[in-house]
Amino acid sequence: MVTSSVRRSLSTTNCPECGGNNLVEDYDMGEIVCGNCGLVIRESVIDEGPEWRAFTQEEKADRSRVGSPSSLSVHDKGLSTVIDRVNRDAFGRELPAATKLQMLRLRKWHIRARVHSSVDRNLAQAMAEMDRLADKIRIPPSVKEQAALTYRKALDKGLVRGRSILAIAGASLYAACRFTQTPRTLKEVAEVSLVRKKDVARCYRLLLKELEIKMPIANPIGCIPKIGSKIGINEKTQQTAIDILRKADEKKVIAGKDPMGIAAAAIYIACVIEEEKKTQKEIAEAAGVTEVTVRNRYKGLRKVLKLEV
Repeated sequence: MVTSSVRRSLSTTNCPECGGNNLVEDYDMGEIVCGNCGLVIRESVIDEGPEWRAFTQEEKADRSRVGSPSSLSVHDKGLSTVIDRVNRDAFGRELPAATKLQMLRLRKWHIRARVHSSVDRNLAQAMAEMDRLADKIRIPPSVKEQAALTYRKALDKGLVRGRSILAIAGASLYAACRFTQTPRTLKEVAEVSLVRKKDVARCYRLLLKELEIKMPIANPIGCIPKIGSKIGINEKTQQTAIDILRKADEKKVIAGKDPMGIAAAAIYIACVIEEEKKTQKEIAEAAGVTEVTVRNRYKGLRKVLKLEV
């Protein structure tokens, strides 16, 4: 039985059995069937329709099967074309000298046409910087897309004018990390950025205020795998540290504390319980905090949770 939602009229050929032209295609089975007598005319038919869905006629007209998906992290959203530098034709043959010069001129003017306005130049520089930062601190593509969206909103609102593009780009990336609860600190972003930490922090506060971004409360549990992988502790110790943080959260003692500091203290307690030999100095360096912070948070957790370590 071929439903109406998966059928398409094929009037180009006739059924060899009954001669009718009421042919329908079943996308699920990959078959072309005669609608009159039920004869299966073809099997394993390739679906040539699009991978996407369109709910309006405008969406259907705008979309296409070919091309890479659009991305906010590219200044032109990845919708432009690129003239390659291969200098060979479709058969792999070397181009003549005159054609090479012509392609060089075309390539040069094509690049100029892609970035012709001040907004395009601004976005091109910002997205390149964001790609560099994301590569340095290993940010996933989904977080980079969120950072690009934040920067575009700031650009549309005029927040970039008169300020450093690099600082706004770094602040947008840090804001995306905070919003998606990706464990990256402001210090890590500032270290790989070309501007000072003070400038990134100032632009971050500006983005929160002007774009009215509501950040979720930082969860130190997300910092456990990051610190644990740096110092090389096993999964059992990491799970013990997570259990400690969950108990501390139930007693409302981790609110307002630095997530990295409280996570480092929980890992130190877990290492002591599981008898893994890790010093406070190693854990503090992996977490990017001081040994004093680890000791203070360790004392607080031990007192509240009444741990015998």
